[in-house]
Amino acid sequence: MALFLICDFGAEGPYVGQVLWRLHQEAPRMPVFSLLTNAPTFDAFHSAYLVAAYSRPSREGDVFLCVVDPGVGSERAGLALLADGRWYVGPDNGLLAIAAKWSRQAKWWRLPPPPADSSLSFHGRDWFAPHAARLAQQPTARGWLESASPAVGDDWPLDLAEIVYLDHYGNALTGLRAAGLPSHTRLRVAGENVMPAQVFSTVSPGTAFWYENANGLAEIAVNKGNAGQSLGLEVGSPVEVLAD
Repeated sequence: MALFLICDFGAEGPYVGQVLWRLHQEAPRMPVFSLLTNAPTFDAFHSAYLVAAYSRPSREGDVFLCVVDPGVGSERAGLALLADGRWYVGPDNGLLAIAAKWSRQAKWWRLPPPPADSSLSFHGRDWFAPHAARLAQQPTARGWLESASPAVGDDWPLDLAEIVYLDHYGNALTGLRAAGLPSHTRLRVAGENVMPAQVFSTVSPGTAFWYENANGLAEIAVNKGNAGQSLGLEVGSPVEVLAD
């Protein structure tokens, strides 16, 4: 088992390090990894599809601390989700909703209120991280949690026909699971039809295509190019599915 952090803190600055340090403090024998630190900023909706996709290759018992939390310090609740044997901890703002929707079995709990001495502006470190560490060490001892239902995200679609993330190369991840798209499907973005291909080397340099990425999402790329720049894509850009 291991602890993973998914957040929008960015790679620069002290925030990721502070959260990882807190996880190590609370669970010193548990491996701790920073999985994704540049989820769409302040954007729980699009980030929810990344949480669901990037946690799928994990093992039962793994714990994901998920922090994209523009409502930090407000009255929104904190949640724990057990989905197909994996734990997720984060705010009740829809961030965990798609992980639940994509699972076969899902159960929700509400976290106790944050400690009185916790920072109002850093619940990821002071409230969510200790609960994630506790679940990693005591996955069946849940007496401190209260059964709950999430307030946000129940009406969000299973698959999202939008760009949800742009990576370092400019590749544009959609919120569509590739397994649900026929192999001949074309995707239309920014006025262009994008054909499918299996890998980069099967298309000419400079050519846009889409493929199933390593985490099961349909991803739009340009061979030896930047799809985000060349197609003018950003998080939230619509994607149209065209099937012959």
